[in-house]
Amino acid sequence: MTDETEQSKEGADFRIRRATAEHLQDVIDLDARITGQPKPEFWQDIYDRYATRRVDQRFFLVAEKEGRPGILGLIAGEVRGWEFGSQPCGWVFAVSVDPEVRQRGIGEALFKEMCNEFRRAGMTTVRTMVRRQNPLHMSFFRSEGMMAGPYTQLEMNLDEG
Repeated sequence: MTDETEQSKEGADFRIRRATAEHLQDVIDLDARITGQPKPEFWQDIYDRYATRRVDQRFFLVAEKEGRPGILGLIAGEVRGWEFGSQPCGWVFAVSVDPEVRQRGIGEALFKEMCNEFRRAGMTTVRTMVRRQNPLHMSFFRSEGMMAGPYTQLEMNLDEG
């Protein structure tokens, strides 16, 4: 990816670019508005790991619009593999779009650019994990062509185990 990719969808011009330190507070603010939980330490760690190191295999992208404060959306992911025999692939672990600008192609553009990053890194598969009770993310990823993969997520409550 060059530093930014121009996108235009339904008349709303925006650009997608790699997150910079200047975006960090906007990322924290967007996530807090959506989740109701400010997580500055979490996002600082994500920025440090995914925007500054191994940037050929880790990606932290934002969508922004000239003249509009803040960011429109974000996506983060990485190339990873070998866990339990999995071949390396792209993993998306965060995607958010400002609720005020949803349904304008921003999430789709972010996802497509992330997939382009994974392709440039030599990957042919992209994966993510979604809560069954999260219809927003489930419908978004399904609309992008994702479906159930070959692995089953398992968990155990450590307080009960």
